[in-house]
Amino acid sequence: MQYEVANLEEYLTSIPVERKEAVEKLIKILADKLPTGFELQLSYGHLGFVVPHSLYPNGYHCDPKSPLPFINIASQKNFIALYHMGIYMDDKLLNWFVDEYPKYSKRKLDMGKSSTYSKKINHVTNR
Repeated sequence: MQYEVANLEEYLTSIPVERKEAVEKLIKILADKLPTGFELQLSYGHLGFVVPHSLYPNGYHCDPKSPLPFINIASQKNFIALYHMGIYMDDKLLNWFVDEYPKYSKRKLDMGKSSTYSKKINHVTNR
């Protein structure tokens, strides 16, 4: 589900009330933990932390006019999705994530090829 919005602020105001706090919490955690230089913007119709052209002028190989996507957050109809392709590039990182997940959530990990899904957002702990 993509919101028909023109900018980041419109996306944030379009998020359903029941998910708004969780999405804002994810944004804050990512912004605090990511290295300097990543920018939050609309990326493929969702919230995305990207490597801007000022740091990586070549942009995304599929569309060089777009900045390189790094991690995206999507407020979908029935869940919040966190998309991060990099997690599959390194088995050590993937295994670490799978092992760490239960320490932060009471729910079973629901994971796709490049994404994790949270249907019950109130089960995430405040670590």
